[in-house]
Amino acid sequence: MSDLNQRIEAMYQGDRRGAWLFVVALWVTIIFVLVMSWPYIPDTGVRAVVLIAAAVLLIFNTASVFAMLRHYAEDKKFIYSLDIKHLDEMRKGR
Repeated sequence: MSDLNQRIEAMYQGDRRGAWLFVVALWVTIIFVLVMSWPYIPDTGVRAVVLIAAAVLLIFNTASVFAMLRHYAEDKKFIYSLDIKHLDEMRKGR
């Protein structure tokens, strides 16, 4: 059983790392796009809308990844034991 728990924890940590890397990539990408497009937006009202839309996008996406990871942490035994079971069956079939 200890081996299963170690495998579950390893899969969970990998998914966690990947999810936060995607969040960091999203932030970097959105900020890059804002910085690069800012000089081409002459109207102050449009700049405000673009800035608010980018902030909402970043906040909601970050919050959704945080909620997803919290759910994964709560149910990781169920989620990952099922994945491991299927991976092991697939390896036996080869």
